Amino acid sequence: MPEAPSSSEEGGDTTDVDPSLAADRPAGDPRPAAVTFATTEHFTLQGARAATIAESTGRASMFLMSVSGGLVALGLIATASRVGTAFYAFGLVLLPTLTFVGLVTFERALQSGMEDVGYARRIALLRGYYFDEAPELSSYLMSVPGPERLRVLEWGEGRWQAFRSVAAMVAVITSVLAGSAIGLLAAVASEHSLAAALAAGGVVAVAALAALMRRQQSAWERAIAAPADPELQIRRRRVGDQSSKVR
Repeated sequence: MPEAPSSSEEGGDTTDVDPSLAADRPAGDPRPAAVTFATTEHFTLQGARAATIAESTGRASMFLMSVSGGLVALGLIATASRVGTAFYAFGLVLLPTLTFVGLVTFERALQSGMEDVGYARRIALLRGYYFDEAPELSSYLMSVPGPERLRVLEWGEGRWQAFRSVAAMVAVITSVLAGSAIGLLAAVASEHSLAAALAAGGVVAVAALAALMRRQQSAWERAIAAPADPELQIRRRRVGDQSSKVR
């Protein structure tokens, strides 16, 4: 007769189950290696979150410095040329260029924000592991239901939350630059008509802002709706299959 699968005295994995796939362990103290891996992963994820935040703020700072320097140069050209041909030529080159830089900065800041959300969700999973393996810590650490863990990790919800991110700030400035470029072009085409410039620039700025904010909202919805760790679900299914074979 085949021998029954053995297990460790501490409630470890059965000998017939690959330890690397043991996502659901029997009751008992976790192995020291598992504790080390969990704490190391938590520390690594915190460092990764800090890196994404630093990159977003760094790129936003570079963009703002470019905008500031460009507008100062545009003002100097306007003073020197008395808002003549040189001013319009310089503005029609500068403003679209700054708009492009803003779009690229927005996209990268949005990507960094999505990466930060992923790291936050993985940290929330690790917090669940801590409470599962050491429930006595619940009186010393903040413990909340699973759906609320992202909110605790500073990923809040609200009507104006979408405008509080670095990507949203860049989107607003980029939309204004795009509207200014179109307004300047409309002023040239309409023989310096202020009404035409304001109308064209305002419409383009509002449309650009709406498109960028919609882009950000869609990215956030996909990031939140995606499973936090698809590989974990696969490993758990594999462990279930292995356990059924052992039984």
